[in-house]
Amino acid sequence: MTATTNGGAHACGADPNEPGPGPFAGPPGPVPDPGPEGLRGVRETIERAVRDLLDRQDEAGWWKGDLETNVTMDAEDLLLRQFLGIRDEDTTRSAALFIRGEQQEDGTWATFHGGPSDLSATIEAYVALRLAGDDPGAPHMARASAWIRAHGGVAGARVFTRIWLALFGWWSWDHLPELPPELLFLPPWVPLNIYDFGCWARQTIVPLTVVSALRPVRPAPFALDELHTDARTPYPDKKLAPIASWDGAFQRMDKALHVYRRFAPRRLRAAAMASAGRWIVERQENDGCWGGIQPPAVYSVIALHLLGYDLGHPVMRAGLESLDRFTVWRADGARMIEACQSPVWDTCLAAIALADAGLRPDHPALVKAADWMLGEEIVRSGDWAVRRPGLAPGGWAFEFHNDNYPDIDDTAEVVLALRRVKHPDPARVEGAIARGVSWNLGMQSKNGAWGAFDADNTSPYPNRLPFCDFGEVIDPPSADVTAHVVEMLAVEGRAGDARTRRGIAWLLAEQDPNGGWFGRWGTNYVYGTGSVVPALTAAGFAPSHPAIRRAVDWLESVQNEDGGWGEDQRSYRDPSWAGRGASTASQTAWALMALLSAGERDAPSVRRGIGYLVSTQRPDGTWDEPYFTGTGFPWDFSINYHLYRQVFPLTALGRYLYGEPFGPGGRYADPAALPHTAPLPGEA
Repeated sequence: MTATTNGGAHACGADPNEPGPGPFAGPPGPVPDPGPEGLRGVRETIERAVRDLLDRQDEAGWWKGDLETNVTMDAEDLLLRQFLGIRDEDTTRSAALFIRGEQQEDGTWATFHGGPSDLSATIEAYVALRLAGDDPGAPHMARASAWIRAHGGVAGARVFTRIWLALFGWWSWDHLPELPPELLFLPPWVPLNIYDFGCWARQTIVPLTVVSALRPVRPAPFALDELHTDARTPYPDKKLAPIASWDGAFQRMDKALHVYRRFAPRRLRAAAMASAGRWIVERQENDGCWGGIQPPAVYSVIALHLLGYDLGHPVMRAGLESLDRFTVWRADGARMIEACQSPVWDTCLAAIALADAGLRPDHPALVKAADWMLGEEIVRSGDWAVRRPGLAPGGWAFEFHNDNYPDIDDTAEVVLALRRVKHPDPARVEGAIARGVSWNLGMQSKNGAWGAFDADNTSPYPNRLPFCDFGEVIDPPSADVTAHVVEMLAVEGRAGDARTRRGIAWLLAEQDPNGGWFGRWGTNYVYGTGSVVPALTAAGFAPSHPAIRRAVDWLESVQNEDGGWGEDQRSYRDPSWAGRGASTASQTAWALMALLSAGERDAPSVRRGIGYLVSTQRPDGTWDEPYFTGTGFPWDFSINYHLYRQVFPLTALGRYLYGEPFGPGGRYADPAALPHTAPLPGEA
């Protein structure tokens, strides 16, 4: 995908080939013999990738690649504008251009590149194109509607799709699961309180309680009878699961809530609606968005509008303006909507890549990136404090503005990035790192591992709700996040800390029988394994440790014939897909990062992997990667981070050329020798 980019970073740094020490400081001591391929191709590949990455840096110091998801974002953006009465022809035309371009030969839409046809995505895309004026009898539309009917029609779609259709009378509210706003009154210790949900689900569910209670219907601009197999098949009349099963119990609870709706005390319902409105407004970020994520922002705007906020109200105006900032304009005039934006994540990963590829620690680009990251530190409390009320704030979010929800993964990687930079104000850096380390330690879950946003967000109940069929709605600990925290703690000289050791014990217990680790936020076992092995070696594990040998054996067993690695999103549903898929630059890099940290630098598998990266780089220093290697919800919501294809290959190539960053032969100090000028809060 061709999209707009930011910045002109030649102002940020010098030519990599400049005389003198240049931006490439290189490792101390001689570079080991790289094998028969020679160093020249690797060095040239690195230099081209560095130039490209420097060119992408914004003048403010950050990087941000496009975050590509699927056409439901674009379709729902048009439906929101239709609902609010603000849809215009230019926006509709450009959105439709993008949606049509993503349609597959059989008339359907998938949720990731090369993926299977998806019913809900196809329905939403079809409706959006109807809004754009596409004739239902046109060949591309007829193919889509025929496929929808053949696969169950609207009745088979996910709850969220049917909610959007209910807003226009294309589906009955009576045939949707009930979601009462009184949910907000449940205290945190009661099952199914809003803090039992992951932060992304929580921010979506609260506004949807308002929408569900008020059941608005706007006049439909056209009928959708062509999408129904039996237009009046009611949701409640579907066969119930056995009452002794979890599904059966929650289905019957939903039926009871439908009855409660008719008899809910008016004062209680009014108080709950008012509480929901306040909760939403209090969590609006400074940029007008909610959580830095498009879906909660969309539903929050609808809910507040239903509660009486007119479109000119400052809260609504800021919310709508924030949604416009999720727009990526392509060269062909098409308009793609990002579900989220990832500047903090992209910036820390870019800084790590550049430093590990030999850029001087005091290079202006790295110092500027560090300055920006330091300015993004979150030093106020958020929803995470419901579970950790005594914990001092400190850490980083994923987005430009998301102070309510800093995340553990970003915080760990930002600390690792800052450690690679020689900053002119080291005391400032040490203070931020100390607060981030302390906050991450405080967010450890009871089992010794870490989730992404909350501690102990592991309730088994939210995923059972009939309403929650749109993906993962809780935030349990994961191997990839835990590994990044363990790696960060090891680099900070805390490998022997009892809390670090508990995290390591959890990781060892979570190793899959095949030798890999499940990847929650990246696809999938290649990502998890590429995260865990470097963490274990950073914590002092010898390459000969059985867990590391099993991981190495597995990675080598799934290497593709072209020398690369790839893994399809299907591995989240079908274990036979683990480690299987077309080779990609980012996944090849993850595998190489694991193998290099395991001492396999001279192994044929590593040389072949390096050869894949060198041979597939384009002349401009970039790699092509249409495949989705990131996840929001495993399988249900896939992500193509457009910067992954740049930062991870550069990191792997740099570590191949210069050695492990914090290990023998690397550019940085031994972890035990790192300066600790600022103690953790509360420490002597």
